Amino acid sequence: YGGMGLDFSYNIAVAEELGNIRCGGVTMAIGVQTGMATPALTRFGSDELKKQFLVPTIAGDFVACLGISETGSGSDVANIKTTAVRRGDEYVINGGKMWTTSGSQADWMCLLANTSEGPPHQNKSLICLPMNLPGIHVAKKIDKLGMRSSDTAQIFFEDVRVPCKNLIGEEGNGFTYQMLQFQEERLWVVASALTQMENIIQETIDYTRQRKVFGQPVLHNQTVHFRLAELATEVELLRSLLNRAVALYVEGNDVTKFASMAKLKTGRLTREVTDSCLQFWGGMGFTSEVLVSRFYRDLRLMSIGGGSDETMLSIICKYMDILPRK
Repeated sequence: YGGMGLDFSYNIAVAEELGNIRCGGVTMAIGVQTGMATPALTRFGSDELKKQFLVPTIAGDFVACLGISETGSGSDVANIKTTAVRRGDEYVINGGKMWTTSGSQADWMCLLANTSEGPPHQNKSLICLPMNLPGIHVAKKIDKLGMRSSDTAQIFFEDVRVPCKNLIGEEGNGFTYQMLQFQEERLWVVASALTQMENIIQETIDYTRQRKVFGQPVLHNQTVHFRLAELATEVELLRSLLNRAVALYVEGNDVTKFASMAKLKTGRLTREVTDSCLQFWGGMGFTSEVLVSRFYRDLRLMSIGGGSDETMLSIICKYMDILPRK
């Protein structure tokens, strides 16, 4: 379908390299295309669907987006309300999606919708939805704290008709497909953030080495160089966890627990790194002229998007069999 046929570890190598882009929104937009909106189609879609949607997406002719979150359900995927009701050989879609990265420019959406009245983990399906169909309304491009170069849209569906053949895989398996898709999304997020954190730490070292306060470089203060050493150590530990998860995933294992652990740690560590390093930049850190202030804003999303820290903790507890049962 136009790809190189390489295993997922190469996705991670690309994600790490893209972390060198000095703008989180660009890296995120590419990640949506490669690791968030397309894995389910690649794994479960029909040959016809792949030719229609995957081929032009891989070629870069189509922009893809992922339609999961809604105004009343972000990390709580099972609680989505958007419906796709079968009418003959078509689905009629009603509802809306929120926080949709690339939503205002996307050519198609990987849409999660309720296709039956059954249990919430068994009544959902993924559908390839062309974004130029009648009844699709892109309400607005959302103004955000960070990731400002990435368009994030609120979208409404009003009696949108799409052929049933646009169903990815089997009806009712959408929740399962999406959980598998999340594994790749979360590992991509970790990989790109690792490079971003390394760059922030290195630029902070460079700045504090040449910036003098009270007659000596800021870096020579023990509180500064010890803290930078601690942060660098934490980043390396996170890299080891990522590498373990990716190796297991490439071998065909379920790495939901490890991916959730890595995503949780990434959200918390990016906050630590950006906050600590910004402090060492002093007044310059509070301007829009330096990388650390941009990533202070951009990387705050890591604890929210793609599953909040709290959701990651619940998943980890579930795999440890310590989550209270309802």
